[in-house]
Amino acid sequence: MQIVAEQVGKKYRKEWIFRGVSLELSAGTSYTFVGPNGSGKSTLLQLLAGSLPATEGKLTYRVNGHALDLDDWFRHVVVAAPYLELIEELTLTELLLFHQTFKRFKSGLTPDQIADRLLLTHARHKEIKYFSSGMKQRVKLGLAFFSEASVVILDEPTANLDRQGAAWYHEQVRQLSPDQLLLIGSNVPEEYDFCPNILDVTRWK
Repeated sequence: MQIVAEQVGKKYRKEWIFRGVSLELSAGTSYTFVGPNGSGKSTLLQLLAGSLPATEGKLTYRVNGHALDLDDWFRHVVVAAPYLELIEELTLTELLLFHQTFKRFKSGLTPDQIADRLLLTHARHKEIKYFSSGMKQRVKLGLAFFSEASVVILDEPTANLDRQGAAWYHEQVRQLSPDQLLLIGSNVPEEYDFCPNILDVTRWK
């Protein structure tokens, strides 16, 4: 899997968030986008995820060197971010069952096994709306970590996590497959201390 950005830019009204982004992001490694709050990290990640359109430039997704149909892209990517909401009326088990109807879990993992890996076995039958903010963030990350996807995008991954949750994040993120492409948006060095490729988004201002 490869994401290729050619002179990509994003503008809201008259303000350019970034311009001239040219990148080749390839599976088998990780990339972290850093920069101060408001610098455009989340916007760039949403654009790379395909959830926002570019104002200018071209974005191409490739599998084995061949361009991927944009309508099929969503099958290959998972995103975890504080601004993405869970279906709070569902219990954890119901949410996991619903999720696997459109995105399979890795290695045939069952919802019960996922709940165990989330350290939330005790909350399987509790509605998400009664979860703490840290529990919700762990669920979001778990859906990304344990889904069958070529590209994993994590924005502010340890937001709302306590020390135990942050340790859990570090353990899980290091277990991602070497065939996956990992993209992180962060301004917290502890979230990406393992990442070999650090890209400052202010270079595209």
